[in-house]
Amino acid sequence: MGSHPPIPTRVVLLCGPSGSGKSLLAADSGLPVLRLDDFYKEGTDPTLPQVEGSSDIDWDHPQSWDADIAVAAIEELCRTGRTTVPVYDISLSARTGAEALHIERTPLFIAEGIFAAEIVERCRELGILADALCLSRGPLTTFRRRFLRDLREGRKSVPFLLRRGWRLMRSERSIVARQSALGAHPCDKAEALGRLAAAAAGRCTTPA
Repeated sequence: MGSHPPIPTRVVLLCGPSGSGKSLLAADSGLPVLRLDDFYKEGTDPTLPQVEGSSDIDWDHPQSWDADIAVAAIEELCRTGRTTVPVYDISLSARTGAEALHIERTPLFIAEGIFAAEIVERCRELGILADALCLSRGPLTTFRRRFLRDLREGRKSVPFLLRRGWRLMRSERSIVARQSALGAHPCDKAEALGRLAAAAAGRCTTPA
């Protein structure tokens, strides 16, 4: 009987509310990073959800994101060390191209984004999950960080950013609770860096 070749690389899924510092933490880790925000659906997609009672698109709802393509890219990175990822412009709500991502034969990389918890179970079933973390810094801190970042990057109009920021601040605790229930361990930056180091050293068990 044949056997499947061993998977040389595992992924740490890093989620948390928008503005919680995921991208900065991923950069500080020194590990290769896959940006899950690049797998958003385009603004013309008819399946995009709307904020209840509003005409705004709900970009914080999992249905605004293409989980299938994201999981396929993660699995390909784990098995081959390379994949092709979309290039997404948040200000345009559109994919503007594609680019090759190469991580070579590193034993660990990070896939970070607000929807990372949505694919914890799928990555576990594929045998490619090293750990899953939910970064949280508190609603007020996250609101401030998110608004200043989105304003600086011109992601959306100011009224949209304020409406979204207020809505997310009020729901942050429920967001963290949901991501935790999906299998991501809630933690601050210091604990997250410790678990990343443990995973890189092969000492972190896959979350149950």
